[in-house]
Amino acid sequence: MKRRIGLLLPPGFQVLDLMATTVYELANTLLEEASYEVTMLSEHGGAMTSSSGISVLTEAVARYDYDTLLVAGQMAPRRPSSPGFVEILRQAGVQSRRVGSICTGAFLLAEAGLLDGKRATTHWSLARDLQRMYPKVRVEEDRIFINEGKVWSSAGMTACVDLCLALVESDYGIELSRNIARKLVVYHRRSGGQSQFSALLELEPKSDRIQQALSYAKRHLRKPLSVDELAEAANLSTRQFSRTFRIETGQSPARAIEVLRVEAARAMIEGSNHSIDVVARETGFSDPERMRRAFLRAFGQPPQAIKRAAREQQTTGLA
Repeated sequence: MKRRIGLLLPPGFQVLDLMATTVYELANTLLEEASYEVTMLSEHGGAMTSSSGISVLTEAVARYDYDTLLVAGQMAPRRPSSPGFVEILRQAGVQSRRVGSICTGAFLLAEAGLLDGKRATTHWSLARDLQRMYPKVRVEEDRIFINEGKVWSSAGMTACVDLCLALVESDYGIELSRNIARKLVVYHRRSGGQSQFSALLELEPKSDRIQQALSYAKRHLRKPLSVDELAEAANLSTRQFSRTFRIETGQSPARAIEVLRVEAARAMIEGSNHSIDVVARETGFSDPERMRRAFLRAFGQPPQAIKRAAREQQTTGLA
């Protein structure tokens, strides 16, 4: 059975989103048949120019019943100026088997109402904008991709590969998607979420005193790290430290320390053979259960799942 995949390009689309087509090309190669037929689409057809100036020839949307319709993102997301573009997405949401967004394409799905009441993700730097503009969407900014029934969404631009690998796996099984990942020299499943790449973990305080406190925390994660202790490291009063910390980083000291701990724990899990108990102790969690809950908040999966994924990657390799 041939599956028709439509890649809908908005004006000023991000050309890196076209990486999605390579996943389907390799699927056809490995299946030794044209199981996927990919078509570049736009509202009116013709040449569409990307944000980088590269043009792609597209077909006008003439039908809506695709197996999967994916909408590409834009470097600077904006509300579509054309009601016809939004209507294409609404109709595809009804008639296609699956619809999905790449990176900031989530803004376009949200404009069409396809994400109302659903979990969705987008590039981490714009996740809060998505939540603000479309409050009915349940935005999860740390996920690489999310599947909510027939609606899929993915994070930053390269996450289109993760998304399409998952779609192929849903269609033809894990072995095919794993073999495609090997051909592409990418991880079959990236462990963790996009917070490992985001400003959330960089924190980037403006003052040397807050940076000094964070540097102290990174060196002493095994300690309880109370607000009083961090304030002392910053040479500030506890009250002044808490207020300044929130202003400069956008979060509480307790939340920031948890972020530092889960990232340190994730690095230990992926880079060593330490047990979960040892990792929890070395990174300052009082017990493995507390670490598990923190991992679920940060990455959407428990430490054991990340450990299994890391072991699978070490066993199978990337080639």
